Amino acid sequence: MLDPNVDNRLSEDMAYMSFDQKHSIAEKSSENIEICNTTYSYEPALFTNPQRLDKIKAALPAINLLFEKEFERNNFPGLMYGIVVDGNLVHSHGFGYIDLACKIPATTKSLYRIASMTKSFTAMAIVKLRDDGKLRLDDSVYQYVPELKATDLLTTDAPIITIRHLLTQDVGMPEDDPWADRQLAMPTNEFLAILKKGISMSNPPGTIWEYTNVCFTILGRIITVVSQVPYQEYIKKEILEPLGMKNTFWEYSEAPSELLARGYRWECERFSEEIPLHDGTFGAMGGLISSVEDFSKYVAYHLQAWPPRNDPEYGPIRRSSLREMHHPWNFIEINTYSHRSCSVTYSYCYGLIWCKNADGIISVDHSGGLPGFGSNWMMLPEHGIGLISFANRTYADLGRINTIIMDKIVTLTNLQSRQLPTSKILAERKQQIVTVLLHNWDISDQQISTAFAENFFLDKSLELRKEALHELLSQTGKILTIGKFISKNSLRGQFRVECEQGTIQIVFSLSPENPPLIQELKLTKIN
Repeated sequence: MLDPNVDNRLSEDMAYMSFDQKHSIAEKSSENIEICNTTYSYEPALFTNPQRLDKIKAALPAINLLFEKEFERNNFPGLMYGIVVDGNLVHSHGFGYIDLACKIPATTKSLYRIASMTKSFTAMAIVKLRDDGKLRLDDSVYQYVPELKATDLLTTDAPIITIRHLLTQDVGMPEDDPWADRQLAMPTNEFLAILKKGISMSNPPGTIWEYTNVCFTILGRIITVVSQVPYQEYIKKEILEPLGMKNTFWEYSEAPSELLARGYRWECERFSEEIPLHDGTFGAMGGLISSVEDFSKYVAYHLQAWPPRNDPEYGPIRRSSLREMHHPWNFIEINTYSHRSCSVTYSYCYGLIWCKNADGIISVDHSGGLPGFGSNWMMLPEHGIGLISFANRTYADLGRINTIIMDKIVTLTNLQSRQLPTSKILAERKQQIVTVLLHNWDISDQQISTAFAENFFLDKSLELRKEALHELLSQTGKILTIGKFISKNSLRGQFRVECEQGTIQIVFSLSPENPPLIQELKLTKIN
């Protein structure tokens, strides 16, 4: 074990460190520190409905019909979607054509430009470089892109721009759709020339979130500088290839022409073909080309980050780093679903958008839009399901469509999130509480000392607790059944006790000691 004084100093120092510094120290020290595991091992959340996949499959005809209606209503030349469940592409279906002139139908292998869905790949590359010790998210951007020093940050008290500012898009640069979309093919020297002139800022850094593509273009430059290879090559080698995404491309001229979707604009009641955009420096914000079949591997990879558990890792980055990518960092807005009255909160992550609706359902997604294309991928990490859709029409609003349809999937299948099993220590403490109920606190000193934390009887004496329980049981009558325990986490939860004349709800939480003891206990008559 480490010397206690050294350990204390380390703890004090780490209080002032960034996440990246702590992450680095923990990784380097792991071989030298003896880990003290709790007696009660962690048990991850599990799905409790064995028919969940069957229910999803039963809902597929209704989902197909919904997508077909959206395909027709929105004048899409072609539309392709796929559903990923528990790591597998369980269903995909296409409508229309990827090439109107040649009448080539949309299939699961059809290649679409996924536009800003690319941003999470760029973010993942940055996180991987961080995990590999090549950079820190709180590093100054000027360290890697000195050309940005020419930018006026608007106020004298502005913080130095960091990589984290770029990832979370609160750097103060203006929203740049649709200007940036037309810059996709810009070569690096031209982009650096723009930076040397200074970027026109809309807000001081770190104050207001604003969607900007230039942030991710700069991140692409950082990947290139740090890895010493073009960011396209780095992402291909370090992310696409390890995930088996062999049919995802940066440059449309390198993709199989028979699979490549042509992009169209719907204007004046007719389609006109958009001029394809070549790859370039701005590709880091939206240049990737992929298929539903290939992209489903990426969705499956993100989904497997949940729940936290002790299984072996795989892929470009660790599960904890993927969950960090899904974490809400910058608040965007509170809104209401367009298809039903349900308030939702949005926040920006690392190249992804986090959402929680009034039903408590969390989704992580990102849309994409370029001349000729619209796309979206969405997952419910706690429900183990993902939805991908691509269309070859300019700025097709598939984010709205996927939101409606994912909501419908949840409703049709009564899809439930994973549930935490009752940990061994909670089960043990529950039984000790039941003993208290049955004996109205007439238990031994040893039973008390092995179940209740030091604060428990200081907060409310044993005598008062006996009186309160006696009064409660006089109202509810004889205890009939003890209900199932519902875990809030590994050290907190609740259960119900059915009595002759009512129901008692019991909520308790355990202390951070090892072993953890009951620090709080609430008994309430609920009917």
